[in-house]
Amino acid sequence: MSPSQTLAAIIDANPSAARILERHDLDYCCHGQRTLEAACAELNLDPAVVQAELDAAPATDRGEWTSMAPAEFVDHLEATHHRYLHEEMPRLAELAIKVRGVHGDRHPELHEVAATYLELQADLDPHLAKEEQVLFPMIRELTSGAEGATAHCGGIGNPIRVMMMEHDRAGELLAQLRKLTNGYQAPADGCASYQALYKGLEEFEADTHLHVHKENNVLFPTVLELDS
Repeated sequence: MSPSQTLAAIIDANPSAARILERHDLDYCCHGQRTLEAACAELNLDPAVVQAELDAAPATDRGEWTSMAPAEFVDHLEATHHRYLHEEMPRLAELAIKVRGVHGDRHPELHEVAATYLELQADLDPHLAKEEQVLFPMIRELTSGAEGATAHCGGIGNPIRVMMMEHDRAGELLAQLRKLTNGYQAPADGCASYQALYKGLEEFEADTHLHVHKENNVLFPTVLELDS
């Protein structure tokens, strides 16, 4: 690892580094093109300290997504991250409402936790549908060589720009959830459901960060270059 590497490149080279960057609030998905040095400077972090942690992280194989063709990539996204979100979002919504109802009097922040999560879910449900029904089919058509594949909607750049703006909003809501939950640390009097909610939200954040990174920093630039 080097302070001159971008956050996105660090994750592509060693996906296990994601937890370290997240622990330091270093956004590698929506702002992954910043170097480690620049991102640390924004947060008054010592890049040497973060780099030492990254160098000590368990080495894993380079992210498999970095070698995927676009059509294979969108299949991968649907089979992994989209499937995860479709299954996990309703469970977390039910859990957030349950925990708010039981513990909301003693922990009033749970009302805002639940409201923020439900807003995020309300944003992500149509976002996934737009990717699955509009953008991903366009990517498959583009890479299949179908004539006029991106002629509609003003080209593939328009839906990609919309998806990236929606990613930014999701990132803001995730950051808000992390702050409201004190880094997903349940209080001492938190019951098993409370603990499960915070653990689930932390896993949800990690998966969504990686999901957005794959699209913003790997898939979308590749597709835009093909369409240029």
